[in-house]
Amino acid sequence: MAGLGNTPMPDGFKYGDVFAKGRPRHQKTDPFRIRHPVMDPGKRAKIFAPFDALRGFSAAIMAETARAMNEEENASGH
Repeated sequence: MAGLGNTPMPDGFKYGDVFAKGRPRHQKTDPFRIRHPVMDPGKRAKIFAPFDALRGFSAAIMAETARAMNEEENASGH
């Protein structure tokens, strides 16, 4: 049974065959790659930056950070 990292692939996973194929590899002269050149990872990250896949996750992190900072300030006596 294949998997991702230490997580095994669930039995009957709908896209198991696609996962098993792995990431597509294109030759430099492949017409697809010529039309769609590899994007710089920094530019690619900008595309997905506004996407919040876990709605509310950022707010929860900010709230926890603020709580921890307040706790630290109170512990130090400031």
